[in-house]
Amino acid sequence: MGRTRGRTPQRADVPGQRLQLVRAQTPRRPGLGHYRESMVQDTWNTVAAAAEAARHVAEGVEISELTVDGFPVPLLVTESRTAGLLVIGDRGLGGFTSLLVGSVAIRLAAQAECPVVVVRGEDSSDTGPVVVGIDGSPISEAALEFAFDAADARGVPLIAVHVWNDYAVAFAVTEPVEWDAVEAEEHRLLAERLAGWSEKYPDVEVRRVVVSDSPAHALIEQATASLAQLMVVGSHGRGSAAGLVLGSVSHALLHHSPCPVAVVRPDPSTDTSTSQ
Repeated sequence: MGRTRGRTPQRADVPGQRLQLVRAQTPRRPGLGHYRESMVQDTWNTVAAAAEAARHVAEGVEISELTVDGFPVPLLVTESRTAGLLVIGDRGLGGFTSLLVGSVAIRLAAQAECPVVVVRGEDSSDTGPVVVGIDGSPISEAALEFAFDAADARGVPLIAVHVWNDYAVAFAVTEPVEWDAVEAEEHRLLAERLAGWSEKYPDVEVRRVVVSDSPAHALIEQATASLAQLMVVGSHGRGSAAGLVLGSVSHALLHHSPCPVAVVRPDPSTDTSTSQ
C-alpha cells in the first residue's frame, strides 16, 4: 500500500514529490509470542522490499516507510486526509474470481479523502492511453484534471468517453425522438466539458468517444481495445456516510477493468448527492 503527497500523477523528477509506503500489521494480541514476532519481521521485510523496488524505478522521489499496528482501511483513510494520491493493489482471488477486486480496495475507493488508484488488470500497456469517463456534470471536472495530468506526465493520448442512454432519453420525453439531434447534443456536451483543457494541456492528444451504452461497459471496451494504462472515473460523496457507498460505475470498473483504475473525488464545494 502506498500514498503520494503533492499533486496527482507527475513525472518522477518533479522536485518535492514524495512517496510513503504504508503497511498495517495485525494489532497486538496476548499469547501470539514468536508468531507475532515472525509477522512483524515479515511486515518490515515487505515494506523494505517495496521501498527498494520504488527507488529502482524513481530515483528522484523521496521515499519513506511506515509500519503501523492496526487495520488497513481506517489506517489508510486517515493517511488519505493529508495525501495527494493513495495507491493500493488488487487483492482478488485466483482463477476466474481474480476479476473481483479485494474488499479493502473497494472500501478505500469509497471512503478515502484523496484520489485512489487501484492497480489491477493484465492487459494494459506502458505506452497505452489514459481513458476518462465524462458523465456531463461538473463533477467530471476533477476526474478530467486528474486524467489530463496523468496523460501529460506519461506523454500519451487521452481518450475522453461520454456515454448516453437511448432508453433514458426516450423515457424522459413524450414526443417522437430525433435521435440524430440527441447524438449531436451529446457530442456538443462532451466538447463543452473538454473546452479549455486542451489549451491548458496542449501536448496531450485528445480522442473523443460518444456512444449509447452503459457507462461501465463502454469504458471497459475502450480500455481493452486501446490497451489503456489507466482508467479515470469521478466519484461523488466524500467522507462520513456519503463516502461509504461506491457508485455503480466505479464499483464495476474496480471489478472488471483491464487496467489500473483511478477513482477521483471532486472538491467538496462541487459535491452532490448523485453517485457515479
